[in-house]
Amino acid sequence: MTATARFTGDANPYGGGDPYADYRTADLPFIGLVDLADRRLGAGVIAANDEFFAERENLLKPEPAEFDPERFGHKGKIMDGWETRRRRGAGADRPHPTDEDHDWALVRLGAPGVVRGIVVDTAHFRGNYPQAVSVEAACVLGSPSPEELLAPGVKWTTLVPRTAVGGHAANGFVVAAEQRVTHLRVNQHPDGGIARLRVYGEVTPDPDWLAALGTFDLVALENGGLVEDASDRFYSPATNTIQPGRSRKMDDGWETRRRRDKGNDWIRYRLVEQAEIRAVEIDTAYLKGNSAGWASLSARDGENGDWTEVLPRTRLQPDTNHRFVLLDAVRATHVRIDIFPDGGISRLRLFGSPTEEGATRLAARHRELGG
Repeated sequence: MTATARFTGDANPYGGGDPYADYRTADLPFIGLVDLADRRLGAGVIAANDEFFAERENLLKPEPAEFDPERFGHKGKIMDGWETRRRRGAGADRPHPTDEDHDWALVRLGAPGVVRGIVVDTAHFRGNYPQAVSVEAACVLGSPSPEELLAPGVKWTTLVPRTAVGGHAANGFVVAAEQRVTHLRVNQHPDGGIARLRVYGEVTPDPDWLAALGTFDLVALENGGLVEDASDRFYSPATNTIQPGRSRKMDDGWETRRRRDKGNDWIRYRLVEQAEIRAVEIDTAYLKGNSAGWASLSARDGENGDWTEVLPRTRLQPDTNHRFVLLDAVRATHVRIDIFPDGGISRLRLFGSPTEEGATRLAARHRELGG
């Protein structure tokens, strides 16, 4: 169940300079998928049994963990992560914690889905990381409280068995469980600190919720849309274009390097399912001197369908949300936005609703995954 690269043991003490210079990491096969625990999707760490040295909320910060060697508080070294106190045994004759002793945190995923990979990142925890970690998953409807999640009747499935990890490292685990997950229980044995948690997978939206909405954004990450490919990811990921909400700064969108040829840049998306698109938004918020000059939109129905232009090449304005109502609804499973010649957009929204065939497949998949 673990990825090919494994790290165990302490990292070297911090010796000055770049704190990431000796960070241990590796290429993991699932990194290109959606982070289901992204705070921007609404994820949260809703409870932890101990957060004496550093609060649990740090686990889901989107940016890499920072390290300040001079930063201390009245409890000790302040770390950018979740850190618990040192566990002790029952008494002087038994000073060490038992094998069962561990700390835990409950994580609500921002978007329920199938987990394909997990990264337990111990960046900057060089000698104060957990000896081992384990991760369990549950699928619970609604908005359960921590007490309800920890009740005896809740079924928890092990995604990552108790496994030794290394300090100051991206500890990656491939997950094989084919089930829909809404919450995780992250355990560290027996104690210590974790800087960040990343949970990569595929969003599986609730078809009843989508049906109740009627018309919704068919390509949004939270609804099950995804980026399949892009011509350029030099400055920022193409996935930013389908994140929730409007962009709030320049690097919260998609920006390409400057082209010096006669080509153009593009992103290809897969919709949540086969659907009929009725309206389009192309937003260039915060892209002022580097927004795309023009954009066009094409669609296809099926993996091998022909691409058909549904929005001709249209002039874009900097820092502007552009709205287009399509004359006729467009049936599609995939779309591609082409920008000319380069630059960027911050968001793409495609409003419509699944076809009867698409809705049937969504409902079948939901049942198959135990939703």
